[in-house]
Amino acid sequence: MSTLDINFVRSQFPAFSEPSLQGQAFFENAGGSYTCKPVLDRLTRYYTQRKVQPYAPYDASRLAGEEMDEARARMAAIMGVDADELSFGPSTTQNTYVLAQAFRQWMQPGDAIVVTNQDHEANSGPWRRLADEGIEVREWQIDPESGSLNPQDLEDILDEKVRLVCFPHCSNVVGEINPVTEITAIAHAAGAFVCVDGVSYAPHGFPNVGDLGPDIYLFSAYKTYGPHQGCMVIRRALGELLPNQGHYFNGDVLYQRFTPAGPDHAQIAASAGMADYVDLLCEHHDGPGTGAAARGAFVHDLMRGHEIALLQPVLDAVKDRNAARLIGTSDASRRAPTVALALNRNAESVAASLASHGVMAGGGDFYAVRPLQAMGVDLGQGVLRVSFTHYTSKREIDQLLNALDAVL
Repeated sequence: MSTLDINFVRSQFPAFSEPSLQGQAFFENAGGSYTCKPVLDRLTRYYTQRKVQPYAPYDASRLAGEEMDEARARMAAIMGVDADELSFGPSTTQNTYVLAQAFRQWMQPGDAIVVTNQDHEANSGPWRRLADEGIEVREWQIDPESGSLNPQDLEDILDEKVRLVCFPHCSNVVGEINPVTEITAIAHAAGAFVCVDGVSYAPHGFPNVGDLGPDIYLFSAYKTYGPHQGCMVIRRALGELLPNQGHYFNGDVLYQRFTPAGPDHAQIAASAGMADYVDLLCEHHDGPGTGAAARGAFVHDLMRGHEIALLQPVLDAVKDRNAARLIGTSDASRRAPTVALALNRNAESVAASLASHGVMAGGGDFYAVRPLQAMGVDLGQGVLRVSFTHYTSKREIDQLLNALDAVL
């Protein structure tokens, strides 16, 4: 397996050569990543050369529309789905609300959905509100010590009433990577559709949604080195079954059925820069020459290999500290590099102390109130979260560990 060329990677991110950020190690990537140069280049080009209504016959407009279509087609191909099965929206939270409205219209009183208490509130709250319409909401609960979801527990609450199972690919505080294919198979066997929140996973390598098998997969481009867009895969069988949420005259276009607001033309077009970046990494590391999904998988594995190697020393350094409780597993191969620590003091103040050591991190609940409560974390204190991704260097990890030694 190839080893990630970290110097090449960092050369693709202008933030790392920005004078005002020198000496600052960025460890709040779970809240939003730095943006790669291909995305910035496309965004600048769109705003300077294409800032017109797209899909008209004149050149600037034609090119604008082609760039939007390119983004959809190339990102869908990386994820192993058809181009019209990928929609863009203003955020993952808003995309989920639109989906919940569609399910609200489609489901009947007495039907049931399953949600977890491991999720970020965006993939929990909108679905739970369906209870107002007489929909039964069942909670698949985490283990209060480990934060893990046990697939056996899901089987115990499924029956013929369940129409939808919602869960995260990984939690933004627990970090453990859930077995999406296994869980999806369990839900499908019970006759339920599956919605996976991939916001905390996709920054660590775009998944092949076609292979994983869920009916809905959501993630946020601003956490995957791109613009502020929510990306939403809805497989055709479900997308054509749910009621149209867009303009009535767009109902026959799958990628427009769940985007009731006008699209952000420039940011959608710039999302093709994420595919450019995948191709750049693939080519630089002598990956597959053809096949978008194969190239995406190669880059995914490159990223994960680098992250796991950097993450394990961090987990080892914090897992046995008396003053900190590590949330989630201490096995780097089983989790994303998103590390939450429950401390015996206010986490936000500790994050402020880290800033004086050049470490950018955060403290609080990170919209993960339910899992933190279930694990007995004092919400008034919150958790300290340090999160990184494949562009993080060994030097920055050393800086983090030294800073943690100083402040914990």
